[in-house]
Amino acid sequence: MSRQPLILISAGGTGGGVYPALTIAEGLRRAAPETHLHFVGSVGGMEERLVPREQFAGYHAVQGGPLVGVSLPRRIVSLLKILWGVIQSYLLALRLRPTALVITGGWATFPPAVGCWLRGVPIVIYLPDIEPARVIRVISRVARLVLTPVPESAAFFRAGTPLKAVGYPLREKLSRATRADGIAYFQLDPALKTLLVWGGSRGAQRINEALGAILPELLREPVQVIHLSGEFDWETVKARREKLPAELQGRYRVFPYLKEEMGLALAAADLTVSRAGASCLGEYPHFGLPAILIPLAFAWRYQQVNADYLATRGAAVRLDDERLSEELLPLIRGLLGDPARLEAMSKACAVLSSGDAAARIASEVLAISGANQK
Repeated sequence: MSRQPLILISAGGTGGGVYPALTIAEGLRRAAPETHLHFVGSVGGMEERLVPREQFAGYHAVQGGPLVGVSLPRRIVSLLKILWGVIQSYLLALRLRPTALVITGGWATFPPAVGCWLRGVPIVIYLPDIEPARVIRVISRVARLVLTPVPESAAFFRAGTPLKAVGYPLREKLSRATRADGIAYFQLDPALKTLLVWGGSRGAQRINEALGAILPELLREPVQVIHLSGEFDWETVKARREKLPAELQGRYRVFPYLKEEMGLALAAADLTVSRAGASCLGEYPHFGLPAILIPLAFAWRYQQVNADYLATRGAAVRLDDERLSEELLPLIRGLLGDPARLEAMSKACAVLSSGDAAARIASEVLAISGANQK
């Protein structure tokens, strides 16, 4: 006898994994409102404050920890936590009897993946970045299906891996944002160019420092800035704004972070300076937003691969950390002062938009989930 699908969704570590997971959940709710969705995160992870509990039938936190880029004692502790997390996940799967598990990568998703695999639950991976990290490479060996943002991701998986390119899923509210609404919300001057500077869900200290060094000179150009500092640097950035001359403060909007309003910032911007996390593959093409991408140097290669994907297609310019302080200001000036080049980058970016990827992902997940119903 068939039963309603019960799908586990697991993500954690950074917003780059959590937000696509939440968007996939949106797509599943639209496609099959009767589906029961449960979220599985890590104990103490940032997903505990990012995931809206009311949108899921249950929220579960299991133990886990990083194994790469940490000291030997930390790895030992992580291994013990992962073992316990696998047991927790196995017992959760035993109790809930899920029809599928969807993961978006990161060490937080490893215990749920192993626990569900041991219970015979089909696993669907959605890879937000072009290149998979180590956890995804491992789990892909037992996954029923791996969904990727672009066809080029196939080069990073072993032959025979079940792959399908579906695009990057956008949050519904974000995708509906318009330039006019963004200008109104941030009280921007429509006669000036708008620069959006941000560093991802946790901020980026190097970008904040580089912007701070050029800010007085930059704001004397016909430009206004929306700056998302991240919570770590928020007090420093806020104090820097207060030291600016009064006539420049009005053209410098600063926030620690934006959630629901992020779409408005993207829609209002003429150019963005940011890291090259997964969201740049979907959000920038949707808005046709040219970018200066600064790959995080300590993020394996995945941000470099993301940046190069957009840069080689004329949608962005890659700027590495070591050249940031010398080249950021002239690069911003050069792009904002060249409307023809900026327009060409915008068109090249918009061509890469993937449409309603969330609906495509939901369809694939539901097909696999339905195949396991009993």
